[in-house]
Amino acid sequence: MLSVNIICIGKIKEKYWTDALSEYKKRLGAFCKFNIVELDEEKTYQNPNSSEINSILNAEGKRIINAFSKGSYVISMCIEGKQLTSPELGSKLGDIALSGCSTVDFVIGGSWGLSSEVKQKSNFKLSMSKMTFPHQLARVILSEQIYRAFEIMNNGKYHK
Repeated sequence: MLSVNIICIGKIKEKYWTDALSEYKKRLGAFCKFNIVELDEEKTYQNPNSSEINSILNAEGKRIINAFSKGSYVISMCIEGKQLTSPELGSKLGDIALSGCSTVDFVIGGSWGLSSEVKQKSNFKLSMSKMTFPHQLARVILSEQIYRAFEIMNNGKYHK
């Protein structure tokens, strides 16, 4: 069974977000081992300069890279990534599983995004949209799309 992780910066405290994520985790249990790995957010300065932002990105990037599963296929969520339809994401996950890879790590960065090192170590860069979403909402959207992808791969009725 494929393992799918969402590695992300920061913790979610609001009940409505955690309830939504719990629902998708429950649904995904039929298709994969699904886990959300929350890593500590680096403290941000008031009005940080570019050097301070780079320092934040590098510190968070090291934590993200250390959280990668050994031998996993890494998909970084970033605006410059490729946009896929839901069926294309299903095909991508199916292709990854058929290639013999047993773990997929999706990565969502902190409020400043992802370090260049994380992006370089990624196998694929994926963009949800040209729009910007709060990181909590991005986790829920990504979880839903992963669930939808598995439903599509298994000819379920969820995707219409």
